[in-house]
Amino acid sequence: MHIVIIGGGAAGFMAAITTAETYPNVKITILEKNRSVLNKVRISGGGRCNVTYDPSDMRFFVKNYPRGEKLLRKLFTQFDASDTVKWYEQRGVKLKTEPDGRMFPVTDSSHTIIECLLREAKKAGIEVRTSTGVDSFSLSPVNGLSSFLIKTDSGEMIEAQKILVACGGYPRITGFDWLSEHRHKIIAPLPSLFTFNVPENGLPHLAGVSITDCLVRISGTKLEWRGPLLITHWGFSGPAVLKLSSWGARYLAEKQYHFTCRINWLPDLNEQKVRDYLLNEKIQTPKQQIASHARFGIPARLWKEFVEKSGITETLRWVDASTKALNRLVELLTNSLFEVKGKTTFKEEFVTCGGIALDDIDPQTLESKVVPGLFFAGEVLDVDGITGGFNFQNAWTTGFVAGKNIGKNP
Repeated sequence: MHIVIIGGGAAGFMAAITTAETYPNVKITILEKNRSVLNKVRISGGGRCNVTYDPSDMRFFVKNYPRGEKLLRKLFTQFDASDTVKWYEQRGVKLKTEPDGRMFPVTDSSHTIIECLLREAKKAGIEVRTSTGVDSFSLSPVNGLSSFLIKTDSGEMIEAQKILVACGGYPRITGFDWLSEHRHKIIAPLPSLFTFNVPENGLPHLAGVSITDCLVRISGTKLEWRGPLLITHWGFSGPAVLKLSSWGARYLAEKQYHFTCRINWLPDLNEQKVRDYLLNEKIQTPKQQIASHARFGIPARLWKEFVEKSGITETLRWVDASTKALNRLVELLTNSLFEVKGKTTFKEEFVTCGGIALDDIDPQTLESKVVPGLFFAGEVLDVDGITGGFNFQNAWTTGFVAGKNIGKNP
């Protein structure tokens, strides 16, 4: 049996290695359109590779997938994040857990993961072909059994008994044409991991300032996320924004990325508590200049920005502050409004929602219900997670499950 895996990324390699270990007599070929494989692994986590997330609470873990939670809940019974950690450790790669739950190789280098996957693939006799894109495939019955003929972008024809599609997501729905022509339903792809552009009322002069904990909301919706935020030259980034963009991907696309976001820079405090604190400062530190000493642990540059926008001069003392100015400061600290107009891809980590509709896939094996012998894994499916290692875990899990099942006789 010849199995062709289309896509040399995380899901494709996990599937290939699992297939080889489960069905040692099967011939396996990976076709990758780019000149090198595992490119997303290489750039993930700033070159460190955020392999997965802390598996200690899988009930929490599965809640980090805006799309695909139901499917992954089933698949995690076969291979979850703890299995990923064991899989790599058994192959000489130890992972570490950072305070925020993200897991990286102890070497802090994505090359450790790449070398492991390449080594295992070579050991298993898997053929890896780069610069080989796939244009289309067709069904070709041979000796009464279904077989596939795969046409590459160079016109070469490759025969296979099974195909696994692990090519990742496409930015446009037309990228899926070669799959939709086989009657597969495609959910329109959209970006699901992006930063917010605030061109008019943003804080570009404070670029680089980070806040460890704030609450970001999308006005007019229930969409919100709490966590670290980074002020950038173009707007806002950081985990709070990136994770919110994942959950709001479809809504924000409908709004053409024009919306209002509200930021509470002090999520543990309500307006009244902040107001009481500021009024108390008039009593406790009456002669101190308001702008000179930041409060609430807010970075000094950001504090001065809020103070200035409240109409408070640089030399004004607490005792001289008007109630109106302090109320304005309370509003800025707990409910800053920013008009977002556009988005920017987070670094080079392009993630999409959308892809192959999950209704068309067997949730136990990841085989197509429409085309027997055709399997799917990774981001080509309508599954995506928030930032933090969840998208890679989707790749490891779906790759493993598909690999366990693809080598079975038809």
